[in-house]
Amino acid sequence: MADVRILTGNEAAALGVKLCRPNVVAAYPITPQSQLAEILSRYVEGGEMRAEYVRVEGEHSALTVCISASTVGARTFTATSSNGLLYMHEQLHWAAGSRLPVVMCVVNRGVGAPWSIFNDQQDSLAQRDTGWIQLYCRDNQEIIDTIIQAYWIAESLYIPVMVCYDGFVLSHTMMPVDIPDAEEVRGFLPPYKAHTLLTPEAPRTINSVLFPWRRPNPEGVLCDGYMEMRYKLQAAMTRAHGVIQKANDDFAGVFGRDHGGLVWKYRCEDAELVFSGMGSIANEATVAADLLREEGIPAGVAGVRTYRPFPREEAAEALRSAKALVVLQKGLSYGYEGCLTSDLKAALYGTPLRIPVVDVVAGLGGRDVKAREIADAGRDAWKDLQAGKQGNRSLWLNCYTGEDHAG
Repeated sequence: MADVRILTGNEAAALGVKLCRPNVVAAYPITPQSQLAEILSRYVEGGEMRAEYVRVEGEHSALTVCISASTVGARTFTATSSNGLLYMHEQLHWAAGSRLPVVMCVVNRGVGAPWSIFNDQQDSLAQRDTGWIQLYCRDNQEIIDTIIQAYWIAESLYIPVMVCYDGFVLSHTMMPVDIPDAEEVRGFLPPYKAHTLLTPEAPRTINSVLFPWRRPNPEGVLCDGYMEMRYKLQAAMTRAHGVIQKANDDFAGVFGRDHGGLVWKYRCEDAELVFSGMGSIANEATVAADLLREEGIPAGVAGVRTYRPFPREEAAEALRSAKALVVLQKGLSYGYEGCLTSDLKAALYGTPLRIPVVDVVAGLGGRDVKAREIADAGRDAWKDLQAGKQGNRSLWLNCYTGEDHAG
């Protein structure tokens, strides 16, 4: 019998973590993630979850605890938001370079300065090149399901995974969530097997300084240099495309819910105007697409669920019938354009698709993004297309752009 509950995104995430049975949870509070850590602490204190709950003095230490515990063979979890994620930056590289399958929830929030406790995705987008897999969730059901898949993916590839979801928009909003059966999760997710075990009986030096070239160890075995280690991480990221898709497909086979793997599609079969985005803003775009369909505009949505590794081929396939692309994003690369826009343009390079791309920056610092506003951006793109305008352009949605000053 289905176990359906009305839960916030943070509650759904906590239940997902509990179902995955981590051995160590490291926590430091930061809005809007704090509720997730608090729920996990209650699970541990109440005996519902057998894990070491480590309270640390900051986010850098939270990830350091996970790195240490994962190195000795423990399944680990942590979570953070905003400037807390930025404070982890050094250790993000360390976890990925050590090939440790840490899973972390990033409850997306705007970064300071100026301070904001509200949502955008600049925090995780700023960490896209640290070697972590990044998965973005569009609703609370996807949060719990993605956390379970994240452990499967991380421990198959020995690459850490961020499960990203929008602060307040999802973290504190209540929705119906179908809770996966605990025994079925046990069957889906095998126990963690560390690639390197550090024990008193088998001492070793972990992550020693590497020279630029390959060299033999004391036993005469030729070992990789720094560049070979970087190549192996990149190669694993390339393999991750298939692993992420298999995790999604196997999960769908067991639990009956298919979240698309790398890219999810909504009414894309004949769509000529396609919206793209990540997380809740892409979900909102499905409503905008329906509004435009009622007006005779063939609109659809190609949502990016896996941002790193970037699904180049899958994105291009989803856009095969598109004649115009509108990219909605809650973050940007300052001095250039939205990060997702750049990546989608690169994905289309070398394909037969030569379509105009509208770069839409929206929802920064929690500014509301309504379906009708997204539909307006779509109508404008459609009018340009009908008028024969083929150039790319940028738009800041629902933002006063008349002045450039620091105050």
